[in-house]
Amino acid sequence: MPTIFGRTEMHKEKGSGLEPWPQRLTAAPPRLGEIGITVEEFQKDTNVWIQRVAAYWRQMKSVVHRNSFRNVMDMNSNLGGFATALKDKDVWVMNVAPVNASSKLKIIYDRGLIGTVHDWCESFSTYPRTYDLLHAWSVFSQIEERDCSSVDLLIEMDRILRPEGFVIIRDKPYVINHVHKYLASLNWDGWLSEVEPSTDDHSTSEERVLIARKKLWEEISEL
Repeated sequence: MPTIFGRTEMHKEKGSGLEPWPQRLTAAPPRLGEIGITVEEFQKDTNVWIQRVAAYWRQMKSVVHRNSFRNVMDMNSNLGGFATALKDKDVWVMNVAPVNASSKLKIIYDRGLIGTVHDWCESFSTYPRTYDLLHAWSVFSQIEERDCSSVDLLIEMDRILRPEGFVIIRDKPYVINHVHKYLASLNWDGWLSEVEPSTDDHSTSEERVLIARKKLWEEISEL
């Protein structure tokens, strides 16, 4: 299951209203109102990610095994729904909140999850771990709106992705088409799958889901 934080002494003293584990993963945190999210929106988000993660695993069923993933990163964690949907899997999840949505990190913590704030126009400090699975929901289209380089982001993702690890990129079709150009150069063509996902409460425009697996680099002997 995703790694959790316990209640802090501060929360105990102030009466946080948080549910015990594991109920707190899916229970609406009291601080939702501080970021303008309703209980109904929170519940819809949880349900959306349960369905999305189930669809991802169906998409990968031919190549994924029980122990395929240990360290997982959600590069645009929103309310922590992706990590919550992994609660029955034996994985450690790092939730990353973009700098323009840093206020949502408190909801990640209230759910008992771990996370950090990061600007994906910059490099990410991976010490002491790298990752078996990177999930990038709208990350590329968001950084391009800020005139940051999608190629630099691909290189950064490759740096923190372990050999034989997977990337799930859920974004606009033009982003997916652009990423395709670099898959062979990155050695991310060990296994590929691309689908048009079903629409849900988070669907705002046409989307595609690309899942790619990073191959082991092979030494080329001199002739």
